[in-house]
Amino acid sequence: MLQGVNPLLTGPVLLHLDAMGHSDAVAVVDAHFPAARVGRVVIDLPGTTAPEVLAAVRSVLPPDDAPALDLMTSADGSVLPVQEELTAAAGLTTGDVRYVDRFAYYDLVQGAHLVLRTGETRVYGNALFRKGLVTQPSPGVQS
Repeated sequence: MLQGVNPLLTGPVLLHLDAMGHSDAVAVVDAHFPAARVGRVVIDLPGTTAPEVLAAVRSVLPPDDAPALDLMTSADGSVLPVQEELTAAAGLTTGDVRYVDRFAYYDLVQGAHLVLRTGETRVYGNALFRKGLVTQPSPGVQS
């Protein structure tokens, strides 16, 4: 166990998040999502919600430049409460979010570095988050 790291970020999750480069994506998907079919690397996190997993990811990864977050467009085009929660969990605003058609979203997830399948049962509880630049002070420099 690591101090200061969200316990949802298991060793395998941290390994893959650490391997991501600038603009690489991690998909946090709901229990309905065809993760095994479209994901290259899929890690299951049963018993979790998509917003709590995205918040955990966001605790160690900064967002990329816009669009930092892609959400799947709902059937009627409305923004659902789970999507509002995902936007907040990513620490972003509505202007930072791009809504993508269902099948285009599947295509985006195919290119994701990692898919985290949650136990989220609310429909459209899917988020594709792009990693920004991780900046740290130079060695010997105190922040």
